[in-house]
Amino acid sequence: MPAQTAARRAAPLPLAIALVLLALIVLAPAAALAKGGGDDGGGGGGGGGSRPEVRVAGSCGRGATSTLKLKARDGGIEAEFEVHGRSRSAWSVAFVQERRTVWRGRARAAGVSHSFSIERRLGDYPGPDQVFARAVGPRGMTCQATATLPG
Repeated sequence: MPAQTAARRAAPLPLAIALVLLALIVLAPAAALAKGGGDDGGGGGGGGGSRPEVRVAGSCGRGATSTLKLKARDGGIEAEFEVHGRSRSAWSVAFVQERRTVWRGRARAAGVSHSFSIERRLGDYPGPDQVFARAVGPRGMTCQATATLPG
């Protein structure tokens, strides 16, 4: 009987070791990124230097396309909103960060691509940063995109 008791106590030990190893395998990549394992080419520092670049496709109407790109750099966020339309025309553009309008302006689609690109430097708040970009063009054509830069 004492041999059976020792065997029962020893059985959960390999299972516990297996669970710990599995947890390490799953969590190790996330820990590496949190400690700067991601490469942004900027050497870190100032506002999330190792945060990845985020690029999302926006939604548009009538054959237009848009993209929004966010990148943490030098204590701020570089935001670029690009729209490819179907005509050379004026657009009203706005950037909204954390539900606050941080920039409004106008852009004119030009060139053979009928496109424009607006780049703005935004503040980098603690934690994840959500940025929404919207452009309203001719006859109410609207392009918009939302991206979140992880904290």
